[in-house]
Amino acid sequence: MVSGGVLLFVPGVLFAGCPDLPRQGEGVVAAIDDGRSLRLQDGREIRLAGIELELSRQAEAKAALASLASGRVITLRGVDDAPDRYGRQPAFVFTDDETRPLQIRLLEAGHALVGTGIAQADCRGELLAAESSAKIARRGLWAEPSALKNAGNPGDIMSRVGRFTVIEGRVLSVREAGGTIYLNFGRRWTQDFAVTISRRILGSFEAAGIAPKSLENKRIRVRGWVERRSGPQIRIREVGQIEVPGAP
Repeated sequence: MVSGGVLLFVPGVLFAGCPDLPRQGEGVVAAIDDGRSLRLQDGREIRLAGIELELSRQAEAKAALASLASGRVITLRGVDDAPDRYGRQPAFVFTDDETRPLQIRLLEAGHALVGTGIAQADCRGELLAAESSAKIARRGLWAEPSALKNAGNPGDIMSRVGRFTVIEGRVLSVREAGGTIYLNFGRRWTQDFAVTISRRILGSFEAAGIAPKSLENKRIRVRGWVERRSGPQIRIREVGQIEVPGAP
């Protein structure tokens, strides 16, 4: 469920947040560029907002998106239609015969992961519920047990540097150094996995009613791009990157 902007995820709970987003226009799909990008007949390039792809399953994701959207009339929804640095318009995309966005359908089939930059917490909850259904049923990328990485295995996580990854484990300690808060998942701070939170975004945590220190000794799930520092890390840019599975 959603509490003040922090996604406290409960399996099986669905929201209707994505269809309520502002309308950005419509068009006809002319081509599929990859598993989350398509082009319209009027030349616009569209990126499916809020999802990321697993590198090893790009071909499957592209084929799935083509089967759902090629030649279809689509409606675009979102809070911001400003193009990304590649000139693509980010949007939640609905075909003319479906009330669920393409993102939900790809997530339910295990062809994508919930990403970042989702402004509406209810919409994020809907996406996470779809991802969870695929994980429980072991569909698509979730057929591999290693799809959800173990925070206690830093060597495995290090192999994911530069890639979007979902990691779960228990926070052993929370420490602050300079302007950064560290959620440590191991005792060897120079080798084990850690999550970093800049003090500059603590206001969003406070607005959500949660203090990073309260995550100590809790099992959490975090998603983002793995970086190499002394050990593998994920930098938190928004509160929604952190989930507390099974929280009430």
